[in-house]
Amino acid sequence: MLIASALLLTTLAGYAALCAASPFGPCRKCGGSRLRELRKGAKLCRRCHGQRRRLRVGRRMFNAGRRTHTAAATIHRAPTQKGTPPWL
Repeated sequence: MLIASALLLTTLAGYAALCAASPFGPCRKCGGSRLRELRKGAKLCRRCHGQRRRLRVGRRMFNAGRRTHTAAATIHRAPTQKGTPPWL
């Protein structure tokens, strides 16, 4: 159990480092080739819009968490009166 937990934490730390160092990865749909092969010919990939790279899932989660934290930190709370608990 300890080895499995350590392996999981090491894997997550490695993926977090990868997302920090290289936030964009190759598109999974077109494989980074820009084009999708169809019966009638080739078209630009709809998923990456022909840019060959997409934002990694881990980086997307990090950005969403950072936006949520920033939005919560900028909420202006009205000052409370003396004697009232701060959670009201």
